[in-house]
Amino acid sequence: MHLTREQEGMLAGKEGEAVRKAMELIVALGDIYGAERLIPVTSVQVSGVSYKTIGDAGLDFIEDYARIMKKEGRKVRVKTTMNPAGMDLEKWERMGVDKGFADKQLRIFNAYVSMGIEPSLTCTPYYFVNVPKTGEHIAWAESSAVSYANSVIGARTNREGGPSALASAITGLTAEYGLHLDENRKADIIVELDFEPEPYLYAVLGNHLGSMLTKMGRKVPYFRGIRPDEDSMKALGAAMAATGSIALYHVENTTPEWKDAIDDKLETIHIGRTELMEHIKGMDMGCEPELIAIGCPHASESELERIAELVKGKKKKEGKELWVSVSRAVAERNPEAVRAIEDFGGLVLRDTCMVVSPIENRFSSTGVNSGKAAYYLPKESFCRQCVRFRPLEELVMMAVVQ
Repeated sequence: MHLTREQEGMLAGKEGEAVRKAMELIVALGDIYGAERLIPVTSVQVSGVSYKTIGDAGLDFIEDYARIMKKEGRKVRVKTTMNPAGMDLEKWERMGVDKGFADKQLRIFNAYVSMGIEPSLTCTPYYFVNVPKTGEHIAWAESSAVSYANSVIGARTNREGGPSALASAITGLTAEYGLHLDENRKADIIVELDFEPEPYLYAVLGNHLGSMLTKMGRKVPYFRGIRPDEDSMKALGAAMAATGSIALYHVENTTPEWKDAIDDKLETIHIGRTELMEHIKGMDMGCEPELIAIGCPHASESELERIAELVKGKKKKEGKELWVSVSRAVAERNPEAVRAIEDFGGLVLRDTCMVVSPIENRFSSTGVNSGKAAYYLPKESFCRQCVRFRPLEELVMMAVVQ
């Protein structure tokens, strides 16, 4: 892989230990994937923020890096935002998080902030916080954000891990391979629907297709016959990324790159309503949820407002908890919606979501409308939940006294 003279100096340690270590990782990844060069990035989204997911080993790694950067007087070189933590930094006690967890979570947060990373704590940085432009090269971790950036915005990023994203933040560089290259952004299969799914079925479609396409060896689907809005595209991409590591998709007449996405005649698969309704049976375990959790990925303004409309002036059932996870940016722009939900007795959480918080210490059953959450929540390594999957309106009404 060709390095410029400046990049060779960075790798040799001329700009300090933090930059040298970061360059070693980026160059190693470039060599593994056959990259010819490094390219600059305009922004980074760092994952590995929740103490629940990274543990003590991750905490030590991040604090060690933060100490080196502080000693060398360095900060990240490009705009860098961070993924959700394992708790709302202010409402963690109301969530039922213990102090030992909270203390370590705050150490992770403070270490990242000391490096110059913005305290965004959201998986939806594209809502007002970190908004790349079509065609920009970025280095984002967080699978759902990667899918949204590539597919809905048309920016270019591979699915980075926490360490590689941090390395790009420190150097301002990434290796040019994978989805940074034109040829890898072409569709390799057509997915055709003969009906327009209701909004909640986009989460089901994504949950179903992710694993199916991966087993077929397909990575970039091209959708025909659907006209999703941005919330539906977010849900579709998040679920495909969770179940099958799909990082880019195209929707005919909708997404930025659809016109150039097909070069050759491709295999077409057909998905019908009956198939999706059958798939729901594997997502919905049928239990009565103790917790109703919405916002995986974090809720948009329109989703937050819809929930507020559903609960405004109503009374919450005893024994039911309603959590709505949003970014601080979305919450701050919609104070009336937040107030309506919290007056109802719900909890509007910033900084976190149900997947990366220790809900298993308090709940055993959770209701969701997210294909991503329905995939992760039951797993032993995540939250050990019995999952109820239903449309948003139906979920919210489970918490309302009729």
